[in-house]
Amino acid sequence: MKTAVASAAVLLFASCTANAESGLASYYRGIGRSGEMTCAHRSRPFGSMVTVSYRGRSIQCRVNDRGPFIRGRIIDVSTAAARALGILELGVAHVMIE
Repeated sequence: MKTAVASAAVLLFASCTANAESGLASYYRGIGRSGEMTCAHRSRPFGSMVTVSYRGRSIQCRVNDRGPFIRGRIIDVSTAAARALGILELGVAHVMIE
């Protein structure tokens, strides 16, 4: 019984982190309304929501574009999202995406 519970816990944890990514993020003047928190991602479906975290701050962004097309970057966030995360002045930062 203990192994079944432990196996279920491992599978649950693995499924929760399966969509998590970690890497560099940059920002762009995104497509959409001014002030809207949107992002560009290479493979997530359009319209899906992703949580982007940086140094204790987390925001929700809607995927509405493809990119980034610069090697090593995993997401581009809109200017409003970059401001909310605190990466506007940095330009590029290491983030976690879920």
